[in-house]
Amino acid sequence: MKSIYDLNYEQMEQMVLDRGWKKYRGNQIFQWLYRKRALHFDEMSDLSLQMKEELQKEFRMEPLKILSRQISNDGTRKYLFELADGSSIETVLMVYNYGNCVCVTSQVGCNMGCKFCASGLLKKQRDLTSGEMVQQILEVQKDLDESGQRVSHIVVMGTGEPFDNYDNVLNFCKTVNHDRGLAIGARHITISTCGLVDGIRRFADEQVQYNLAISLHAPNDVLRNEIMPVNRAYPISELMDALRYYTSKNNRRLSFEYILLKGKNDSEECARQLAELTRGFDVFINLIPYNQVDEHGFVTVDDKGAMRFYDRLMKLNARCTLRQKHGVDIDAACGQLRAKYERGKSN
Repeated sequence: MKSIYDLNYEQMEQMVLDRGWKKYRGNQIFQWLYRKRALHFDEMSDLSLQMKEELQKEFRMEPLKILSRQISNDGTRKYLFELADGSSIETVLMVYNYGNCVCVTSQVGCNMGCKFCASGLLKKQRDLTSGEMVQQILEVQKDLDESGQRVSHIVVMGTGEPFDNYDNVLNFCKTVNHDRGLAIGARHITISTCGLVDGIRRFADEQVQYNLAISLHAPNDVLRNEIMPVNRAYPISELMDALRYYTSKNNRRLSFEYILLKGKNDSEECARQLAELTRGFDVFINLIPYNQVDEHGFVTVDDKGAMRFYDRLMKLNARCTLRQKHGVDIDAACGQLRAKYERGKSN
């Protein structure tokens, strides 16, 4: 049975027309879901009993089940959800001075195999539907409703490769961005890819206002091949060509994500290569302290080392920021909480 949350606004309108209902009924249902946050079709009081019964026969509407919720001292919240088929996924709420940002998962498991990432500890089982991504936002928003706050930003940077689930991710963005729904601004929505060149080119042709982030993490092919297997299929030269195509189509600023791994990618030479690689692009480099994953053996750079790398980039005229640490006292690394839960189930 299809989830009602899989339908974006235009699809909702078409769904009601297909049933011979008036077009405005689609708007009513959409607002019941996202403005009034209805939990059951019976709550939709301006629909007839027959309409509600038809919807209930064809669509699922049950919320995600919360298996675990961890709350950090810094306000970060990590959720472990169970999907309708019993699969588990993670979602993270991060609190910044500019608002509340939710990190969304796009796949159950991940096949990209980045050596430092806990997401790859469990291989991809399937793509998430757009509705399953939407429901991650709704569940976090329910928590925020209690204090009169709202989700203001979204990053599709959780478990999975978004461009390996392209259509569902873009459909998800349409739903959460729609002004009759959650109305999260397009420029407050960021999609991150580890470097799927075909997906970047396709995204360029969409000419949408969502932001694009690249999980780079290494400034040369030798190092990137070692820690990110995707680079063997799409080396840095091909990646940069795709990004030039993207910027020619969109004239939008890019962001490069760069996790700092002690003794691996934090040298002065790496900083020089990174500055050179990004020269000529309208790009912001986001330096990220590593949340250690015991299974991988990488070590995070300490504060002094992170500042040294940051200062070196700044002196080379590379625009960058050093992201504040989030959730260091909980299972903050992407995929870490889910991996622990799944191991516990199998024991």
